[in-house]
Amino acid sequence: MIIEEAAQGFAALGSEARLEVVLTLVKAGPEGMTVGDIQAKTGMAASTLAHHLKFLASAGLVTQEKSGRSVINTAAYQHLEALAGYLLKECCADSNVLSSANLRKGELV
Repeated sequence: MIIEEAAQGFAALGSEARLEVVLTLVKAGPEGMTVGDIQAKTGMAASTLAHHLKFLASAGLVTQEKSGRSVINTAAYQHLEALAGYLLKECCADSNVLSSANLRKGELV
């Protein structure tokens, strides 16, 4: 991952609403969710949600696949993992703040 890709990904997550959508999709698992399902979970208006999904898809954080008359939205797990890995590798590689044990537990010292 190059810095421009990372910046685009972090910019996409820089909105509280888009972060909520991504977290909702991550929790949904690989089956993904329809727009209606996401809307029910988040309470976002359909037009607002469509805008955020388009933004997230263009940043590579969400995939959208047509299934019959529905569009299934799924978190792009590999891209999200690469984004998190980039942050830790580039920003914290020389730091004593992070230890692999704490990373496994999801904690920062």
